Amino acid sequence: MKHTKVKDLLNSTNTIDEVSVKGWVRTFRNNQFIALNDGSVIHNIQCVVDFENTPEETLKRITTGAAVALKGSLVESQGKGQTYEIKVSHIEILGDSDPEKFPMQPKKHSLEFLRENAHLRTRTNLFGAIMRVRSVLSFAIHQYFQEKGFVYVNTPIITGSDAEGAGEMFKVTALPFDNTPRTEEGKVDYKEDFFGKETNLTVSGQLEAETYAMSLGQVYTFGPTFRAENSNTSRHLAEFWMVEPEVAFNDLDANMDLAEDFIQYVIKYAMERCEDDLKFLDERLAAEEKQKPQNERSEMGLLEKLQFVLENNFKRVSYTEAIDILKNSKPNKNKKFNYIIEEWGADLQSEHERYLVEKHFKSPVILFDYPAKIKAFYMRLNDDNKTVRAMDILFPGIGEIVGGSQREERLDVLQQKIADLGIDEEELWWYMDTRRFGTAVHSGFGLGFERLVLFVTGMSNIRDVIPFPRTPQNAEF
Repeated sequence: MKHTKVKDLLNSTNTIDEVSVKGWVRTFRNNQFIALNDGSVIHNIQCVVDFENTPEETLKRITTGAAVALKGSLVESQGKGQTYEIKVSHIEILGDSDPEKFPMQPKKHSLEFLRENAHLRTRTNLFGAIMRVRSVLSFAIHQYFQEKGFVYVNTPIITGSDAEGAGEMFKVTALPFDNTPRTEEGKVDYKEDFFGKETNLTVSGQLEAETYAMSLGQVYTFGPTFRAENSNTSRHLAEFWMVEPEVAFNDLDANMDLAEDFIQYVIKYAMERCEDDLKFLDERLAAEEKQKPQNERSEMGLLEKLQFVLENNFKRVSYTEAIDILKNSKPNKNKKFNYIIEEWGADLQSEHERYLVEKHFKSPVILFDYPAKIKAFYMRLNDDNKTVRAMDILFPGIGEIVGGSQREERLDVLQQKIADLGIDEEELWWYMDTRRFGTAVHSGFGLGFERLVLFVTGMSNIRDVIPFPRTPQNAEF
């Protein structure tokens, strides 16, 4: 008999004479009530066992974590808390779980403990909810771009270019470490390596996506990216996923329109399809906030925050205007910021971004026209020769969630910028060709997927929104 998902049974509108269900035991009370979950929904279904007619040996094996197959009838529940329950007629233990050793006991575990058991943490309500929301957001991203006629492009994971110019990359090599071939100057001879040149794991698919946008019109990438940045913080991962659309003939204004529409679409999609999970996450966050001192509590709950992004137009503010606001703000004048804003040209920190969103404008903010010195080489230089056509989208509670720009389409300007930074033009010959043959205004942005999941789930540590986090000194699982 084919088994039915718990979600479908809980959504049933009538009783059913014969059902089959499979899942994992969350709790087993009084030798009678099994709380069963199969991952399809945050709620468990109550399954009532006729313990007087069930062998003692079987009852002993119904433990937290055990996988079971149950048959019976879906009946109206006698107790509170659920409309329907299963009156069990047959029990099969599919996989035992030693209650003395199973880590995910029915009690509150710390997030740190759950990270150490990342392979089992989705057996909890919290991580089941997070990963279902993550899955829905992922689908929404593809659906949005597919509906708009974008072409999905898989850009290389192994690359010879450093899109960000950051230099914090993981090297990829097949050379032996104990007998590395060297040149006459004593440097590593990469000509002897697998690809015949120095290669790394990608930090961004943007440069390759740009080349496709300049023939296919509008494209997007959605894949893993890597940063060998030794940042052991709640906001950084060494391996994370990036969404990067690139659009030919879009200027910065059109780029901002696209980013705002895209973010509001995927958040609305998740809110419509993950109602139960988000309600649970909202209640969890409210309980967490109550533990904090009053002055550290968020002014908005999770669902409020998501609604805030949907209902407010994103305020567009130039970097120059933002610096003036921050310089004259109370926390800056009273030296309450950790990083005091003293002059134009400062790189904004999360505390500044959050002040603009949460205190000053009380809406999501798009900052644009940043100083060229603090931005990447591929961003279009403005006529003032000081600023570039860059934009960042700032959200409550999180700060920057999107970074993008109009790309520098003029060959001579791009060549000069590359030369000033000491980047070898030969390495980017293929990228420069898009400026040699049919160049045009084009723009794009990058959204760190985990930052989005962090915002939508209300979690505070990025390690809790990716299945198996990769961080400094940690590559477990």
